[in-house]
Amino acid sequence: MYTQNFTPFLNSLPWSAAFALLPLLAIFVLLGGLRWQARWAAIVSLSIAVLIAVAVYRMPFAQALSGALEGAATGFFPIVWVGINAIWLCDLTAASGHFSVLSRAFASISSDQRVQAILIAFCFGALLEGLGGGGSPVAICAVILIGLGISPMKAAAACLIADTSPVAFGSLGLPITTLATLTKLPVRDLSAMVGRQTPVLAFLVPFILVVVMDGWRGLRELWLLASVAGISYASAQFVSSQILPVELVDIVSALVAFAACGSFLYFRNDSAPKAMGAPATAPRQTELSGLSQSHSTDRPWEIFRAFLPYVVVLIVVGIAQIGPVARLLEHLTSRFAWPGLSVVSPDGRSVAAATIKFEWIRSAGSLMLISGLITAPMLGISFRRALSIYLQTLHKLRWAIFTVCAVVALAFVMNLSGQSTTLGLWAAGARGGFAAMSPVIGSIGTALTGSDTSSNALFGVLQVAAARAAHLSEILLAAANSAGGVCGKAISPQNLAIAAVAVGVEGHEGDLFRKVIGWTLLMIAALSLLVYLQSTSVLSWMVP
Repeated sequence: MYTQNFTPFLNSLPWSAAFALLPLLAIFVLLGGLRWQARWAAIVSLSIAVLIAVAVYRMPFAQALSGALEGAATGFFPIVWVGINAIWLCDLTAASGHFSVLSRAFASISSDQRVQAILIAFCFGALLEGLGGGGSPVAICAVILIGLGISPMKAAAACLIADTSPVAFGSLGLPITTLATLTKLPVRDLSAMVGRQTPVLAFLVPFILVVVMDGWRGLRELWLLASVAGISYASAQFVSSQILPVELVDIVSALVAFAACGSFLYFRNDSAPKAMGAPATAPRQTELSGLSQSHSTDRPWEIFRAFLPYVVVLIVVGIAQIGPVARLLEHLTSRFAWPGLSVVSPDGRSVAAATIKFEWIRSAGSLMLISGLITAPMLGISFRRALSIYLQTLHKLRWAIFTVCAVVALAFVMNLSGQSTTLGLWAAGARGGFAAMSPVIGSIGTALTGSDTSSNALFGVLQVAAARAAHLSEILLAAANSAGGVCGKAISPQNLAIAAVAVGVEGHEGDLFRKVIGWTLLMIAALSLLVYLQSTSVLSWMVP
């Protein structure tokens, strides 16, 4: 049995935290500073975490290795499992020839690439995040944007940034329901609190997208549409989180934003820069036009078939939430203690991470797989060809899968050895100022694991414990962990790896990291300020 010790080095919390911080520093320095490929940065950081666990925290090597294997298994299922099947669904659409129909359908709404980024990366991506998440919004939306003539790096960066604001309620609200289960706090209160934090980020994202696509001049021309997108999504997310089940928040918000943007463009009757602001020069107009001369002449039935995979996903996911069906699927869930692990906290309680759970059918990835099997014949693809495409998808994603598994293994080693808790306790020493640090911890968790759900699993209980120690609201800090995780999504090595594979720039994850890190820090700063004010008398009225 291994008993966690959160101050293993000289019985000093600051010195112990300095060691615990090394794996995190390593992965970000190697990835962003030295431009290493994500897979190598992840494996080196994992090795450092194991070394510190064994040499500093006195964790038996066999248990550290077993914990890393558990993390790798969790990284594959359910985290990367969603991405594999979502990208396969996308590849089925492409193989049937309907992906070009999908691209033309979006191009027919607007020929302006900045508008397309808002409609596809922000609105459509939020819908995909609400349904499945797991990197699928980045992969699918980036490929669509490339089909519209947008450069691969710009498309990937736009989709990485867009896949932030919906993350807290993504995968049918899984991050928040997981947080509620672990912290024993009410789902309704957590949903309401997160819904009073993340809309601030949702409002900012469309403006950031326009700047990424076309700089500050583009923002001067398209600020009105960005405002419509940001206000509609943020408002819908706020209202939905207060009154609707957590599973529906992202779906409703995405549909409202898409309807608002579509209505705005329809009544303006033109999405070109001249309709949004100052006239553009002819060369710049050509540069931004993408499929400017392309108008969708596809029959309505073909357009419907292009969107059919996502309609099927929506139906399958909806059926899985029906009471009797959900209970049946719950019986197909496996829970067991991971072999080779016997870890207890200092007070003698078994650590939750030592028990693993596999929702074989109910997981978002499995529902995506079922949707693909239903969709393939509807798109005219035989089972044999669908299987061949699946194997090609696995081969294409092999290094992304490796990266995800390595990074989640890193998170598990840090959590099981006590390194993560050491960092949290050290940060909690800020007392009242810890409220501003709370979203930062959540963002680090998502950056490490690529999943807001995993971040909540890693740090949710810690946030509640720190809130009690600092005499702050438990609901506020638990929600801040999930909201902060939103910011870390864009810089997670897993998402970077999936984005790089999707747009065909494998090995350039470091370049993508540098494109999005500045905006990520801006969002973290904005959220930290909001949470700090919510912890004071200034905005304490916002806390349920």
